[in-house]
Amino acid sequence: MRKLSWKLLVVVAVLLLVPAQVFAAGGGSISPMVLVADTRKFSGLEAWWGNLYNEGHLMFTLVTCLVIPCFGVLLGLIADRAMALLGIDLRKRVLAEH
Repeated sequence: MRKLSWKLLVVVAVLLLVPAQVFAAGGGSISPMVLVADTRKFSGLEAWWGNLYNEGHLMFTLVTCLVIPCFGVLLGLIADRAMALLGIDLRKRVLAEH
């Protein structure tokens, strides 16, 4: 148990110290990376979505976190309606295993 704890401590120390060594290496005058979406050929909803990403990642994240569950509920309702039309009713579930 003692050997395992020392190995774990060494692994954690290496994982914490390696990034510090990399940043300390410098590298000259490197400018920070800028992430943008190329929206020149987009129009409509695609252009709005790309511009939202370019203008602010926080707003893009919030809109994405709201849109994904809404589409999930919408697709679930559509699937439930399609199964009801096929005769599969998931509201009244009767277990066949007795």
